[in-house]
Amino acid sequence: MAVAARSLTSALVLLAAAGPAFALTDEIQVYTGDIAAPGVFNLTLHNNYTPSGLRMPDFPGGLADNHSYSGVAEWAYGVTPWFEAGLYMPLYAISSNHGGGLNGWKLRALFVNPDNASSDFYYGVNFEFSVNARHWDEERYTGEVRPIIGYRFGRMSLTVNPILDNSYKGFAALDFAPATRLDYALTKQWAVALEEYDDFGELRGFLPADRQSHQLFLVADYSGPVSVEGGIGFGLTPATDHLTLKLILASDLNGPDGLFSL
Repeated sequence: MAVAARSLTSALVLLAAAGPAFALTDEIQVYTGDIAAPGVFNLTLHNNYTPSGLRMPDFPGGLADNHSYSGVAEWAYGVTPWFEAGLYMPLYAISSNHGGGLNGWKLRALFVNPDNASSDFYYGVNFEFSVNARHWDEERYTGEVRPIIGYRFGRMSLTVNPILDNSYKGFAALDFAPATRLDYALTKQWAVALEEYDDFGELRGFLPADRQSHQLFLVADYSGPVSVEGGIGFGLTPATDHLTLKLILASDLNGPDGLFSL
């Protein structure tokens, strides 16, 4: 009986290792081409909790999503009207199977059209380079290429981020994980939105539909000295966490409206 139990456990671990890697994430956000003004430091705190999610880790030694919390402090600096540099540190998680721990760090470079704030059509591209703890990702070094394409029509706007996740194994191994946001401005400070986060798998061959990750979020935004974005996400496939909560807090640290401005 003990041998059979060990064999079953080993088989489940191998099955999880062979499956798609839809692990906990530090950042659940669609990039809309907004950046900090030149000379302004910005701090964004990402917080995510999965009250009902996948119970098996995505790979041996990885974190289980169910009943786990993850987050990161994102530090950004406006270098020019079209370039923002960012540092994510610390990345952290409290998981149901691993406890608390640090998950690594990452750098980003965001390039946008400097007229995005006043243009109906807005665009840009974001690049990220990550150094991962072993329990956070199977790959020590990963990256992201995130194009930003959006259009405003009246009080509504549609933004698409056709993201390619990079594990540095060649073009065909790039993972297609797009994010989409449709929002409506209720007032100058309040907006509501629908967001969808997908992962189809590698470009060389998308996964079967039931093994892809698709999650739909209902989101509310408040813009002020401290901006707040809250959302609740619902999994649309068996390979997706059933229920995810997110809370994003952001503020400039200096500049005209900064927390520490004199």
